[in-house]
Amino acid sequence: MSVRRADSLGGRAAIVGIGATEFSKDSGRSELKLAVEAVRAALDDAGLTPADVDGLVTFTMDTSPEITVAQAAGMGELSFFSRIHYGGGAACATVQQAALAVASGVADVVVCYRAFNERSGRRFGSGVQHREPTAEGTALGWNLPFGLLTPASWVAMAAQRYLHTYNLTPEAFGHVAVTDRRHAARNPAAYFYGKPITLADHAASRWIVEPLRLLDCCQETDGGQAIVVTGAERARDLPRPPAVIVAAAQGAGRAQEQMTSFYRDGLTGLPEMDVVARQLWRTSGLAPADIDVGILYDHFTPFVLMQLEEFGFCGPGEAAGFVADDALALNTHGGQLGEAYLHGMNGIAEAVRQIRGTSVNQIPGAARTLVTAGTGVPTSGLILGTDGG
Repeated sequence: MSVRRADSLGGRAAIVGIGATEFSKDSGRSELKLAVEAVRAALDDAGLTPADVDGLVTFTMDTSPEITVAQAAGMGELSFFSRIHYGGGAACATVQQAALAVASGVADVVVCYRAFNERSGRRFGSGVQHREPTAEGTALGWNLPFGLLTPASWVAMAAQRYLHTYNLTPEAFGHVAVTDRRHAARNPAAYFYGKPITLADHAASRWIVEPLRLLDCCQETDGGQAIVVTGAERARDLPRPPAVIVAAAQGAGRAQEQMTSFYRDGLTGLPEMDVVARQLWRTSGLAPADIDVGILYDHFTPFVLMQLEEFGFCGPGEAAGFVADDALALNTHGGQLGEAYLHGMNGIAEAVRQIRGTSVNQIPGAARTLVTAGTGVPTSGLILGTDGG
């Protein structure tokens, strides 16, 4: 793959199974058990068994290694195993890695998984507690001493500049929160099932780090999610309609840091997502108008607006109005604000349901879904479809 030309991965692999645990604030069991439950549920959904699996992909910052999950789930030999870096930015890249392995013949059936007790155990939202010296950690050293200790504080810097540049108020972010919660309210799997909110609710929620309020910030969730990937030809013989991987990409921008890229030329966009967007459009031959559903990573609402602008759905500073007008079906599972925070893996599952026609908030005739991974960090994205074109 190159950021200057189309790649040849599209249409060669498909997602054929999805599975998850319940989403909660206290799972009462180990992260390994959550991972195995999700993996087995995904295999059952695909009509496959642990014996069919010869590849596993997960994230770094994961406590359940591939070989341990393989053993606990009853799998045999593995010919492929991989981990993707940068937290939530890894979500779609796990599927990309699986597709690459399948397309090249390195593996036949690859399961991507993510499982953690992110509410009852380690809470990513609590920020940096301790860090071993690393080259990456050097960037944080320029920010932590001045009070920028948490992800919310890092995002707030860019959010404040976005509002200033486009002469907006924090209400602009509220449209994302309201949209997510409207969909979550109709999703029985969502933590906020039956609990929609209004713009007034958003405005009344407490400040976390100005201009971010509580309802601008994603949940902290215990749970697991798994995705099964195999070749496009084999996928046609399995029970579920395949969600074909039309395009997949990773992206890191110039002067990229992990959520503290404050020394770029501007703070009102997401250059790493621009890299992903260009590659997805170039490889797929599609454009924003061809997308039926957008599952955009929503750990913080401002970055959803910036993603819409990076992908060309609307112009700079116009995304709040775009969301308010429901111009694109957005985060129909409720997103990480409304359903669960599984580092974006539950969003991939929702994109698959839309392609299958089984979402609780189904968009009629949905044939193309765009999925993105974590923003503010090196990231990734997918376009899934009913076929490879």
